[in-house]
Amino acid sequence: MSVPGGHLAALAAAVLQPGFVGTTPPPWVCRWLGDGLGSVVLFARNVVDDAQVAALTAALRAERPDVIVAIDEEAGDVTRVESGRGSSRPGNFALGAVDDPELTEEVARDLGADLASLGVTLNYAPDADVNSNPANPVIGVRSFGADPALVARHTAAWVRGLQAGGVAACAKHFPGHGDTRVDSHHDLPVITGDRDALDATELAPFRAAVAAGAQAVMTGHLLVPALDPELPATLSPRILGGLLRDELGFSGVVVTDAVEMRAVADRYGFAGTAVRALAAGADAICIGGERADEESARELRDAIVAAVVAGDLPEERLAEAAKRVGQLAAWTAAARSAGPTRRGLPADASPVGMAAARRALRVTGQGVLPLTRPAYVVEFEPPRNIAIGAETPWGVGAPLAALLPGTTTRRYAEPDVPADPAAGADGRPVVLVVRDLHRHGWMRDAVTRALAAHPDAVVVELGVPELVTGAVHVATHGATRAAGRAAAELLTGAR
Repeated sequence: MSVPGGHLAALAAAVLQPGFVGTTPPPWVCRWLGDGLGSVVLFARNVVDDAQVAALTAALRAERPDVIVAIDEEAGDVTRVESGRGSSRPGNFALGAVDDPELTEEVARDLGADLASLGVTLNYAPDADVNSNPANPVIGVRSFGADPALVARHTAAWVRGLQAGGVAACAKHFPGHGDTRVDSHHDLPVITGDRDALDATELAPFRAAVAAGAQAVMTGHLLVPALDPELPATLSPRILGGLLRDELGFSGVVVTDAVEMRAVADRYGFAGTAVRALAAGADAICIGGERADEESARELRDAIVAAVVAGDLPEERLAEAAKRVGQLAAWTAAARSAGPTRRGLPADASPVGMAAARRALRVTGQGVLPLTRPAYVVEFEPPRNIAIGAETPWGVGAPLAALLPGTTTRRYAEPDVPADPAAGADGRPVVLVVRDLHRHGWMRDAVTRALAAHPDAVVVELGVPELVTGAVHVATHGATRAAGRAAAELLTGAR
C-alpha cells in the first residue's frame, strides 16, 4: 500500500472487515490481503452455490492463509449461504419456541460444520437480542424470544454448537436491540430502560454468550442513556470498555455493526464512525453491505491512519485491536484444522433443521385439517425487513402445492389488496399466510375481510404470533424454507 506510514496502514487494514462485489475475489482484495488486510465479509451477492463459495474462500486463503472470512448467516429468515432458496433450518425464534437447548446446540453445530466446509471462519451470529417489544421492526423472529432467561440459555447453546462446528460465533447486537421500534439501518434507536432493567433483560444473553466462550461480540448502533446518555454503544468507551470488557469480562474481538448504517453514519460520518469506534474499544470495523468497493475501504484505512497521526486515536489502541483480530485469526485456523469435516451444504434439507422446524409448529383451534384437496393460498407480503435478503423466498404456497398438486397462490402487498383477498378460491380450502400480523394494520384488515367471507380459512403465521386469529391458526415462528415445508406437511397430514 503506497501510503504514508506503512506500518500504520497495515494496522489499519488489519482491523477492517470489508465486503466486495463478485463471486471471485476482486484484484483489490487480493492485493490488500498481501498488505495487511485481516478479514473480509461475504454477503448473498457473493454466493452462487457451495462449490463456488469454497473456491472463493480458497482463493482468499491462497493470498493470506489466516484470513478471517466472515458471514452474516443466522440460519433463519436472515440467510446468506441459502439466500436463493431459503434456509434449511428454522431460525432462532423457532428454536426458542421448542426450548430445547440441546436441539439448539445441535442445529448450530450442524450449521457450523456446513460453514466450515465452505471456508467460512466467523459468523455474525447468534442474535442475542431479547425481543421484548413485539413492535420491533428489525429483530422479531431473529431473536430466540421475549424471555431473557430463555434467550440467554439458547444464546449460550448456539455459541457452543457453532464453535464446536469449527466457526467462531459473534453474539449481537450489544447491548441489546430488542426493545425498540426503530431499525438502526435507518435511524438511531433509543433503549430507555434503567440499569436494573438492562441487567435483567438486555444484558443477560450477552453474559451467557461470554460465559459460553463466544469469540466475538457485535456492537449495536443504539443509544442507551442508562449506560451512556451521549454516544451510541458502538462509539461509547463506557459501554465497550467499562461494561463489555470490565464488567462482563469479555476478552475477544469486538466487531462493529456496519459503519455505513444511517444510525451512526448520518451523525458521525462514514469514516468518523470507524475512527470513533476504534477509539471507544472496537477491534474490527464491518463495512460493505452497501459500500463494497476499494474506495470505501481506502477511505476508512486512510482516516484511521490520519487519526493516529493527529493524536485522535492512540497507536496503542489500534495495535491492540489488530492484535485481537490476529488472535481470532489464530483461533479460526486452529478450529479449521481440528473441526469436523463435511463436504458442502445439504442438497435439499438439513435433517436436524427439518426436525427442529416441525417441533416448532404450534396449532390453535381445530376443524378443517388435514387438507385433502388443492388449496387456494393467499400470502400477505409486509414491507421488507432490510436485514432479510430481497431475493430470499418465503411462503407456504409452493411447498403446499408440492404436496397437493393444483394448489394455487396469490400474493398481495399494501395497497393492492382486493375486498375479498380469497375471492378466487371457488370452493377450495383457503390458507391465509401472514408475517407479523400484529404489526400491520392493512394486513389485519385484509385477513378480517377474508375470514368473514371464508370462516373456515386456515391462518398460517410465519412471524411473531402475537395475534392469533381464525378457526385454525398455525404458528411456524419463522419464514424459512424449512418452516414453510413443515407447515405444508402439517396442513396435509404428511408429517
